[in-house]
Amino acid sequence: MTRPPCEISWFSALCDDDYEFLGVPDPMLRSSWEHCRDIVLQAEAGGFDNILLPSGYELGIDTTAFAAGIAPLLKRMRLLMAVRIGETWPPQLARQIATIDRMLGGRLTVNIISSDMPGEKLASAPRYARTVEAMSILKTLLNGEPLDHVGEFWKLKLDRPRVTTVSGKAPLLYFGGLSEDAREAAAKGCDVFLMWPDRKETIAAIIADMTARAAEYGRTLRFGYRAHMIVRDTETEARAAAERLLSKLDAATGEAIRAKSLDSTSVGVQAQAALREAAAADDGYAEVNLWTGVGRARSGCGAAIVGDPDQVLAKLNDYRDMGIEAFILSGYPHAAEADLFARHVLPNIAHAPLS
Repeated sequence: MTRPPCEISWFSALCDDDYEFLGVPDPMLRSSWEHCRDIVLQAEAGGFDNILLPSGYELGIDTTAFAAGIAPLLKRMRLLMAVRIGETWPPQLARQIATIDRMLGGRLTVNIISSDMPGEKLASAPRYARTVEAMSILKTLLNGEPLDHVGEFWKLKLDRPRVTTVSGKAPLLYFGGLSEDAREAAAKGCDVFLMWPDRKETIAAIIADMTARAAEYGRTLRFGYRAHMIVRDTETEARAAAERLLSKLDAATGEAIRAKSLDSTSVGVQAQAALREAAAADDGYAEVNLWTGVGRARSGCGAAIVGDPDQVLAKLNDYRDMGIEAFILSGYPHAAEADLFARHVLPNIAHAPLS
């Protein structure tokens, strides 16, 4: 079966999320310019198409500053820069995006996060409404158009921007969320809808729902899947690596790590917890080769694809057949697992940046 290429991205741990043993901090893996830079350069050398630069205002280092710093060091790979809408003024963010895109030679993509302002707590509906406004403003300015926006959160009238992206068009906006408000926001404004790991039937249902929602607004969405990776020469070795990753974690530490994240009560995080709890009786495996143990020590994406190279490839191809066009992958430690995936799986999958 011939499948169209998919985008394969890696992950740079800007938010203090890199371990040899989950829950055991390692000074050598702490988020820093040097460490996160090395992960990005490892991913580019390995042949990945893109790399997610995550963002959290209470964790790690600043994403936009890091993106600007790393951009001149890259020759080929894209950046997927996460931006927290609650912390930004959209015209300024548009300038930052256009500038960094220029520094990259036109290879910037953007992950929209529907965040609060530090110290603020908006209810879900207005917070996502603000995100929809922000995406509209960003697309207008990044398409090089004058802005005349009258909304609930911003009233802006601005001339056509002088600095635009290399293409003159807005970059792809990636976005995820499972609540009703999040799904509606995605249907209205994003380009690539991101999902965290779940059983295949659940993923298929989400794709069907989001396709229908977008169609109601005269739009189409593309779909992405965020997961961790543990790939080894044999399945036995991969499962042993998964067990080793958790071998020094105690329950209280895992709970504290999960609670520290700002999205620890979101619908998506609750779905990851439910997936993990349902898999507890089967060594943490929610389905074949999908292990939920990672979620014991992190909020957000809480499962890994675990197996030998053929099993991992087959799992990714199953998702591609369901309509997934982009994968954002990670593993622990991130640089080492990027190398393993690049050697064992990446050469055997047709991949290219989303266009």
